[in-house]
Amino acid sequence: MLTSRMKVAIVGAGLWGENHGRLYQDHPLTEVVAVCDRDAARAAALAGTLGVSGVYTDHREMLAHSGCDVLAIVTPDFAHADIAIDAANAGRSMIIEKPLATTREDVFRIREAVERNGVRAMVDLHNRWSPAFHVAHQSLERGELGDLVSAYFRLNDVRSVATDMLSWAARSSILWFLGSHSLDTLRWFFGSEVKRVFAVSRSGLLRSLGVDTVDLYQSTLEFGNGGIAQMENGWITPNGNPNVNDIKCNLLGTKGMIAIDASHHTLLQKVTDTGVEVPDMLVKHRIYGEAKGFAFESIRTFIDRMADGRPFPVTLEDAANTSLSILAIMDSAARREPVDVDYG
Repeated sequence: MLTSRMKVAIVGAGLWGENHGRLYQDHPLTEVVAVCDRDAARAAALAGTLGVSGVYTDHREMLAHSGCDVLAIVTPDFAHADIAIDAANAGRSMIIEKPLATTREDVFRIREAVERNGVRAMVDLHNRWSPAFHVAHQSLERGELGDLVSAYFRLNDVRSVATDMLSWAARSSILWFLGSHSLDTLRWFFGSEVKRVFAVSRSGLLRSLGVDTVDLYQSTLEFGNGGIAQMENGWITPNGNPNVNDIKCNLLGTKGMIAIDASHHTLLQKVTDTGVEVPDMLVKHRIYGEAKGFAFESIRTFIDRMADGRPFPVTLEDAANTSLSILAIMDSAARREPVDVDYG
């Protein structure tokens, strides 16, 4: 049980690092003591915004000298592993932005370091906190749909995410950026691991715009319990889409079905002479100056479970198996043939 405020250090001073920082400053159980980023000016700017003096460009130096209890790893996805392993070796528990890691070797390196050092780690796969998806999961738990037979999950982004928002999109994939949320949610719904995948991909549009990454993936997933899902992930949706995400999900069980459209809502639409806007009131926003929305609730849950010692809703095995399944999807798309997921 926590007896004093946890001292949190943040690695990664981008937009989502700032969101982490503001939430830790708002939470009564935490305080930010340091910010680290390879860009010293960006680290200093976020530290100034949060009112903290600890500014670092080397996470190892921060682990050694900041006095932090917990690390928030909010770097680009391909940069998680060494930071997480160093944190574990330094005896620090951590929250890692999704995905856990982007290579098979790094997945197992992180798991080994966390387990060997007896620290705690949660990956921020926050779609489990989305109200619509959580209600659907509760319905499945109560048996209202019977046995889940099939699912369709579409989670796409507008193209500006790859061309403008993420300077590192060419070093990542839409499967890491959004597919990790999709796949973790489907694993959660089916209560089973992905056994086999068959995927195809399409490239060209983003490369023509100067971003060398795959445009979209279409993946068929076979689960160990017999369920089948179709998963679509792309980041070439037109920028004029009312929401940055295009997200839809259908679940079919032996007794019923559920349809979810979380792309936008009709609760509030703002219309002017220049167009229509659907403001975000679900994912992340602020009410009376406090961070609200399901993408923040996952981080709050990490803090709360660190404080009370109860298990994280998303386990390290959940995050590891999600990454390993995505690697199988990439392999299948490259080979144009079915691939069994290797969890060993």
